[in-house]
Amino acid sequence: MNKLLIFGIALTIVACQPQGKIDTSIDTELSTQLDTVSYLLGYNYAKGLKTNTGLTELDRTSFLTAMQRVFEDKESEISDEFASDYMNNYFTELKKEQSAVVRQEGDAYLAENMTKEGVQVTESGLQYKVITEGSGAVPKEGDKVKVHYTGKLIDGNVFDSSVERGQPSEFVTNQVIKGWSEALLLMNVGSKWELAIPADLAYGDRATGPIPAGSTLLFEVELLDIVAQ
Repeated sequence: MNKLLIFGIALTIVACQPQGKIDTSIDTELSTQLDTVSYLLGYNYAKGLKTNTGLTELDRTSFLTAMQRVFEDKESEISDEFASDYMNNYFTELKKEQSAVVRQEGDAYLAENMTKEGVQVTESGLQYKVITEGSGAVPKEGDKVKVHYTGKLIDGNVFDSSVERGQPSEFVTNQVIKGWSEALLLMNVGSKWELAIPADLAYGDRATGPIPAGSTLLFEVELLDIVAQ
């Protein structure tokens, strides 16, 4: 559902509330439409800001001062040009720092994982463990394959799964991340493998959807078929 529509519904519900204290489980007492809407706006804005920028803290005094200037129709004390350059530089460095931390965590995971029974490591650094060994054909570069898979971060959070969707996916072997391409060209149809893919064989320092920059990715992949093209 469109986020604006959801927000519109929320405002309608608030507007229909009787006057007096609103029944909530939060620490802040909300008793009017204005303080309730203000709380909702603040919460949703901060949640989006944290999600989209990776910020974990703010100088609240400076933040609220800037917001107050806007509501008082006052100009910013900082030029637009300076603000744009400063923000770009700050968030570029912040993303580098965050990616470096995620990479370190991934490297530690890979170092431990490679010592586990059955785990094999290729020259590129891809780690895999054979769960089921198939007896079918092995795909070639450029082949389209049908697979079932589940992808996780090293903390166990699932970011994508054809299994959960109940529908296999089809990919061309050279049009996926490097770790997948390498694994698919080693698997027989009917095989199921566990993969641990270093960041450089996945998305590198680029964040994508729920996957943070620098992430090591874990997959369980079942190669179902090679699809005729």
